[in-house]
Amino acid sequence: MPGIKIEKATPEKLRELDVDRWGVWECEVSRFDWEYDEKETCWLFEGQATVTTEGGEKVQFGEGDIVVFPKGLKCTWDVNKPVRKRFHFG
Repeated sequence: MPGIKIEKATPEKLRELDVDRWGVWECEVSRFDWEYDEKETCWLFEGQATVTTEGGEKVQFGEGDIVVFPKGLKCTWDVNKPVRKRFHFG
């Protein structure tokens, strides 16, 4: 399974992805397990989190990052600073 991919958002990339049409998700500081039934692409416009995969890989990301989670990923989210993100499945 491919890993989590992160890139810095640029205005051009955000327009290309059409993030204004994506849903918005918010989460306070917390910890929870999650499994991705589909690929998710998200853009964090606030906050910071660390995701730990089943294999023990820790990936940290935050404000200004575009993150792609592969289908089938099982992980634990640690929301370090309250997160607001736009997200798209598929």
